[in-house]
Amino acid sequence: MSNSLIGTGAALVTPFLESGAIDFDGLTNLVEHCIEGKMEYLVVLGTTGESVTLSKAEKKEVISHIIKVNDKRLPLILGVGGNNTAAIAEEASKVSVEDFTAILSVVPMYNKPSQEGIFQHYSAIAKAASLPVLIYNVPGRTGVNMTAETTLRLAKIDNIIGVKEATGDITQVLKILKDAPKDFLVISGDDMLALPLVTAGGQGVITVVGQAYPAEFSEMIRLGLQSKNKEAYDIHYRLVAITEYAFDEGNPVGIKAILADRDVCNATVRLPLEEATSELKSKISAFNSAF
Repeated sequence: MSNSLIGTGAALVTPFLESGAIDFDGLTNLVEHCIEGKMEYLVVLGTTGESVTLSKAEKKEVISHIIKVNDKRLPLILGVGGNNTAAIAEEASKVSVEDFTAILSVVPMYNKPSQEGIFQHYSAIAKAASLPVLIYNVPGRTGVNMTAETTLRLAKIDNIIGVKEATGDITQVLKILKDAPKDFLVISGDDMLALPLVTAGGQGVITVVGQAYPAEFSEMIRLGLQSKNKEAYDIHYRLVAITEYAFDEGNPVGIKAILADRDVCNATVRLPLEEATSELKSKISAFNSAF
């Protein structure tokens, strides 16, 4: 098990200026905010980072900037996902082992592969990858669920070190936790279920809302890992409302509005996403005023 990936990782947004260009000052602020909040690691160019709307050149710029600002202070995970297995395997083979600890690769979207197709997809990526692989199950986005049985089958492959599980199905999570190898990371991809997953035996979370409240969220997970459940759930319940707001109008629409209200970066998103409504922004502002 990679101990550096136990705890709380931030699924970083990609800040934009109102013009739509990348906001590198905002990205600097965000990285520093997460580091100062004592998060354990950062995830670059995942779904929350709007990676599907970035050009190849922009992705390189975002990667380079985060590497520079982070300056090896926290481990970095790079999102390398898609629905063309051969292309993703090739990309995974070229990720810098000097700059990144692992890659995070989502179940192929749109194709809707069978369970055997998912297994063979990840087998090919794991074989080609220059770094350890975290598999990522988020059927709400991909259109297909990677079952607990498939996850456990993949857990036997040496270069696959864990799963980011975002089904929202606690029964599926418990099946994985029950039979996973002891060195296999089971990481929540659902902020609301992050603490229940940890207290059931999981190793942490890759969080969306936590990047806006890094000190509180990462402390909650650390307390959960230490079986200090009352203290952990005290924090959890403080964050329930804002976690709901973060996803009310989709991700990263909500989290960018939250980050803007906390003066970290702008709320701007790229089409086909639309910026948060004034109603949601008002709820977020009221929460932060009372937080």
